Amino acid sequence: AYGQTGSGKTYTMGSGNNTGKLEEEIGVIPRVMADIYARLRGTSKQTSIRVSYIEVYNEEIKDLLHPATPSKSIAIREKASGTIVLSGVREEVVGSLEDMQRLLEEGSLSRTVAGTLMNNQSSRSHSIFSITMEQRGFGEALSAKFHLVDLAGSERAKRTGNVGVRLKESVSINTGLLALGNVISALGDEKKKATHIPYRESKLTRMLQDSLGGNSRTVMVACLSPSDANFEETLN
Repeated sequence: AYGQTGSGKTYTMGSGNNTGKLEEEIGVIPRVMADIYARLRGTSKQTSIRVSYIEVYNEEIKDLLHPATPSKSIAIREKASGTIVLSGVREEVVGSLEDMQRLLEEGSLSRTVAGTLMNNQSSRSHSIFSITMEQRGFGEALSAKFHLVDLAGSERAKRTGNVGVRLKESVSINTGLLALGNVISALGDEKKKATHIPYRESKLTRMLQDSLGGNSRTVMVACLSPSDANFEETLN
């Protein structure tokens, strides 16, 4: 989910607190979880599922399921196959939908959130809830990875009133979003695609490298503010 600060990205993705929500209020991540387990009921294949939950805060990666893990011990690695892995981030094996929902809730409590003039519960980091599935049966092995991303909102310091630490966060957020925009533009341009895709411009794009290009499908939800005061940002 991508959009201006306060436009409803965390609500859309469902990466906040989902306790007591009505069916129609549940976001993308809880719906993906429920759909995975609904599909697994009809299969006889052996399936294992692992999850991880991280945030990128001021260009540092934090393990939200294991908050005590130092950011310096987490590194982005690329396998010979082109798969991106996060060394130092611990994945949790899940055996049920309830297990997965619990880990989402626990990780969400550790996210970096603060108030600004435009949003009193503003996400100050990009978060990625990752689901890795491996399935074996009938002489074949399949694997798939879902990255469910709640991006921090684009901000203008003049309107958010950010200073000090909040301003530093804004700069980091906007830098990551700019890098993501550059990667998407390059992937969509046939001329640039043949030369260089700037995945290494930020940790966000580096981590999402194998989810943006290659053998992957990417869906982006653009969240727009209905307020006329935000028209310029919405149009942009």
